[in-house]
Amino acid sequence: MDYRLLGATGLEVSELCLGAMMFGSQTDEQTSTQILDTFTEAGGNFVDTADVYGDGRSEEVLGRWLKGRRREDLVVATKVWGPMGAGRNDRGLSRKHILDAVEASLRRLGTDHIDLYQLHRCDPATPMAETLSTLDLLVRTGKVRYVGVSNFSGWQLQKAIDLCRQHSWESPASLQPLYNLLDREAEWELLPVCRNEGVGVITWSPLRSGWLSGAYRRGMTAPPANSKVSSPGTHSWERYGNEHTWRVVDELVAVATEVGCTPARVAIRWLLQRPGVTAPIIGARTHAHLDDALGAVGWSLSPGQVSRLDAASEPERLPYPYNLAPLLDRSRQP
Repeated sequence: MDYRLLGATGLEVSELCLGAMMFGSQTDEQTSTQILDTFTEAGGNFVDTADVYGDGRSEEVLGRWLKGRRREDLVVATKVWGPMGAGRNDRGLSRKHILDAVEASLRRLGTDHIDLYQLHRCDPATPMAETLSTLDLLVRTGKVRYVGVSNFSGWQLQKAIDLCRQHSWESPASLQPLYNLLDREAEWELLPVCRNEGVGVITWSPLRSGWLSGAYRRGMTAPPANSKVSSPGTHSWERYGNEHTWRVVDELVAVATEVGCTPARVAIRWLLQRPGVTAPIIGARTHAHLDDALGAVGWSLSPGQVSRLDAASEPERLPYPYNLAPLLDRSRQP
């Protein structure tokens, strides 16, 4: 596995990040430990979790696995924002909640520092300056090494960067956005901000809850029972069971057949070759899922294959004002 610098920092992370969201809930501890062992044996050093995953159980499983291992070899990332109790201040990004939450995460992880501490999303009820100054304090006291954000909009990310620059606070080293062949909205503003400001990009849901795994093909009229896609939500059949998705899946399967691997590996490989992407997060629920994802490294899609996937997944119609960008770009050509 190759390694990449996280944004403009000197921190080297593996080109795949292991997502631990299922640990301690859908994935039992024994299987979780096996997945962590296999991932690190393959060269992975980057693991992402959050305090809300399994109400803290994901961090606890990861913490028990960390014992007896060389802590310096691993980059452990977790997040803060979601509700961790019934109290009025048991959620959000206030100074009080962040300081309480980081201590709880450190206890569950069994470590004295968090390598990458991320805001799980923006909190409109808390002034951003309060949140960012608190993160800066955590870096200065050594409890956190780097800070990042997740699920921010373009203006929120730029405002956070500008505030940190203005006050000489620790600036976000990374963004964790939704980004895959079916969800390319991050390209409109988020990825340009990251490239311009030196922010690393750790993408979540590279297979969009299985839609890009090869399990869904044109002609299906309903998802398998008890699958994520069968439940209402942002990844549901109602949202993605359309011609655009089948066009992407058709091309994904065609390219996978050409290169002799699974559609899942091609979907992850496409992300690995996107400009500005540091590491896709592979949220392996089973050992088989991990083995499939690890097969995305060590080879490359050809430029032609990338172009075909780009064309198939390009949105048919961009919303205003992004639909004006191509016209404006052409008018400024020398």
